[in-house]
Amino acid sequence: MDEADRQLLRRCRVRLVGELQVAELWDALLSRELFTRDMIEDIQAGSGSRRDQARQLVTDLETRGRQALPLFISCLEDTGQDTLASFLRISRQAAGKQDPEAVKPLDHLVPVVLGPIGLTPKEQRVVKLEPSQPAQGNLTPVVLGPEELWPARLRPEVLRPETPRPVDIGSDRSHDACAPEKIKGHADMAYILDADPCGHCLIINNVNFHPSSGLSTRTGSNVDCEKLQHRFRWLHFMVEVKNDLTAKKMVAALVEMAQRDHRALDCFVVVILSHGCQASHLQFPGAVYGTDGCAVSIEKIVNIFNGTGCPSLGGKPKLFFIQACGGEQKDHGFEVACTSSQGKASDSDSEPDAVPYQEGPRTCDQLDAVSSLPTPSDILVSYSTFPGFVSWRDKKSGSWYIETLDGILGQWARSEDLQSLLLRVANAVSEKGIYKQIPGCFNFLRKKLFFRT
Repeated sequence: MDEADRQLLRRCRVRLVGELQVAELWDALLSRELFTRDMIEDIQAGSGSRRDQARQLVTDLETRGRQALPLFISCLEDTGQDTLASFLRISRQAAGKQDPEAVKPLDHLVPVVLGPIGLTPKEQRVVKLEPSQPAQGNLTPVVLGPEELWPARLRPEVLRPETPRPVDIGSDRSHDACAPEKIKGHADMAYILDADPCGHCLIINNVNFHPSSGLSTRTGSNVDCEKLQHRFRWLHFMVEVKNDLTAKKMVAALVEMAQRDHRALDCFVVVILSHGCQASHLQFPGAVYGTDGCAVSIEKIVNIFNGTGCPSLGGKPKLFFIQACGGEQKDHGFEVACTSSQGKASDSDSEPDAVPYQEGPRTCDQLDAVSSLPTPSDILVSYSTFPGFVSWRDKKSGSWYIETLDGILGQWARSEDLQSLLLRVANAVSEKGIYKQIPGCFNFLRKKLFFRT
């Protein structure tokens, strides 16, 4: 789907979610091969009400190719939803024409006075600068606030930054040194991870993709998988690995895990190693691919474990580590004084987990969409790369992100909380390679998290 159709679909999202009769559309979508039966079953299984299904259908429609919107309009006509079909068709035709009233020359602009009517000046004057007049010399300072608070005279030096004042950090440094140990035992400040085992850890490792998907084999991903199996067992997790899953089987494995009883456990971890892309979202960006080339959004993965889908994990930390591309852009970085020699390593064996997809600004029904989502408390999603950029993986040693995460956990997990560990990971990864990469996270944890080692 091109950018113009994508933007049109988002502008019309509120009306589509409100009026779309999805139950009548399924056969038409199948007959025109716009959606597969598996994709339709996923929408029906993952969304309860008609509005939820309509919202998910509109979101997924963006990923169905350049002719997705014209085919969707035809499906609406096939099922008697002519009003919506006509609305979309006319809107699409209008989007290709420029409204002459949309752009006016500056000479036609009229000054607008904001504020109570009583404060409107009696006469509005438009002052035009002559071409020969230097504009900067005619600028006068504008002071905001009550007149009695104005300075007697405006001086240029007023705007200069003040000299930083010295900060007294005190002579007792022992508090900072033992702060982590004090915080660990405080239930109000840190999650208590006393259970042994601590919790489940599910690793989905997609290496070999179906030829029809157009996705390459992820050489080196098995190295990542083995490292994380060892590392999370060391952190007292019960690790399960699922290899080469289609999108439908990925969702099924996650739902099965959410339906287990986690009441005796303290934490939960999901690791996904796959190709990825950008995707329309409300809270968590990005999507990961199943081996069949169908994408599953990170937002859908996370929400499987919300308070409704997995009540036994309520109030407990749920951690998601995503090794996949956030887009197709390659970051060349910018020049700074060299602080490390790590960035000089060769990139000859590195390849991205990228699949092209470009997403424009979102303009959708924010209030309607947000009201259907639960608050994502006690959740942290750590991404291997910044949204929109590729994530690099070495064919021999594995991905930059997983290799670094494993090393940082092994060295610092005994003494530092998760947020501090991820800062170390981001800094270390950012110094690698000729092309650049920096991990990031969406953090909705309520407390600090110290792993049990």
